[in-house]
Amino acid sequence: MRTTLNLFILFGCFVFNSITGQGITSKGKLFIIGGGNKPASLLNQMISEAHFNEADYMVVLPMASSYPNQAITSMQKSMQQIGIKNCFGINFDKNDTSNTLKIDSVRKAKIVFISGGDQNRFMEAVLNTPVEKAMRSCLENGGMIAGTSAGAAVMSAIMLTGNQKLDTVYSATFKTIRKNNVDTAQGLGFLRNAIIDQHFIIRSRHNRLLTAILEYPHNIGIGIDESTALMVQGNYGTVFGESQVLVFRPGKHIKVAKSGRFSARDIKVDIFTEGERFKLIK
Repeated sequence: MRTTLNLFILFGCFVFNSITGQGITSKGKLFIIGGGNKPASLLNQMISEAHFNEADYMVVLPMASSYPNQAITSMQKSMQQIGIKNCFGINFDKNDTSNTLKIDSVRKAKIVFISGGDQNRFMEAVLNTPVEKAMRSCLENGGMIAGTSAGAAVMSAIMLTGNQKLDTVYSATFKTIRKNNVDTAQGLGFLRNAIIDQHFIIRSRHNRLLTAILEYPHNIGIGIDESTALMVQGNYGTVFGESQVLVFRPGKHIKVAKSGRFSARDIKVDIFTEGERFKLIK
């Protein structure tokens, strides 16, 4: 699995470098929400950053959710409350990922929004399909790819699955910082050289993200708290919402003790709040 993932990352870096330079395309944007409630102020900010107008529409992709119809309805209600009526849901399954009409709807959307749920379920539905390609086209053409919770996790090339390799009993947090414990899979890779974690502060996921960047030190770690978004354009991120975004940058002299626990020096941690902007390169 690790060999396959590394090959994917190497290929992905080539593709994204050829398309986007240092970050994502300057035309398109990402709006990555860390889960939890989506206040009207945050959704209005998303609409504003997307330059959404009356002729535009938004597509909700609910495939991460166990209850996709409810995920669509919930998002439509939230958007209606801020005056957005052109919000539609498309629940792709393996039988219609090549449906031309639906694919075109994703490609031409002003905003594509990925719901919460299970990021693994979402990637199983879209990886290496025309749906994934349509999302890339949307971004390249100046659209916005947004998502919350699981919809945040899928943004990076190295995706945290939520599971641990050494402790098979699920826990929202990691109890240790040790090698070969963080479970990862292929994400969409819209955000290069970064690993996204969500519900970050409220669920104390620092150990998980630290483990991930020590395991994959060519990445920075970005932890987004609930009711908070990271908006990415080009090589810069801007924070919106009620809480904070933490950015971990790997240090030097990363070692593994006999116990399997990591040690490292000079790890840098930055904390950003509403309106603050930072550079994404390592």
